[in-house]
Amino acid sequence: MKTREKKYQIIESLTEKLKNSDVIYLTDTSDLNVETINNLRRLCYRRNVSMEVVKNTLLKKAMEKSEKNLEPLYEALVGATSVMIADTGNLPAKLIKEFRKANKRLKIDKPLLKGAYIGEAIFIGDDQLDTLASIKSREELIGDLIALLQSPAKNVVSALQSGGNTIAGVVKTLSEKES
Repeated sequence: MKTREKKYQIIESLTEKLKNSDVIYLTDTSDLNVETINNLRRLCYRRNVSMEVVKNTLLKKAMEKSEKNLEPLYEALVGATSVMIADTGNLPAKLIKEFRKANKRLKIDKPLLKGAYIGEAIFIGDDQLDTLASIKSREELIGDLIALLQSPAKNVVSALQSGGNTIAGVVKTLSEKES
């Protein structure tokens, strides 16, 4: 296969991945040795995060074709770039933080976050990592919402149980709770 055809296939594959994802992280994994990068790849695989080292020129062409506004991320396309794609917005950020912490004794502070695209929001720079890690996932938000909705129901059930199961007892218990 010719080099031009190979590049075209890489661009097309990247374009499809970018089109189909709302969570895209660009990272710098340069200076990581083979063993360390393989450990990172294994961690990504276990967490359902796709990670791929790509050439910046090919990635930029795929970004342009993706039909998403990824232009602010073009400035991050300098040096070695790895693309992380996930279904959950905070997952790659948490993974990066965990990986760094696990390798702190080896004095490894990579991967560095170059930029991220999460549901049309753009984040640039490694200083955004904590912000991204603290974003709640869809599942976490649903859990919080369910907990909030259940809270008043728990109060009524509690009042029913402590009020002797009579209307007067329930009213008395609920009025005591409000004061």
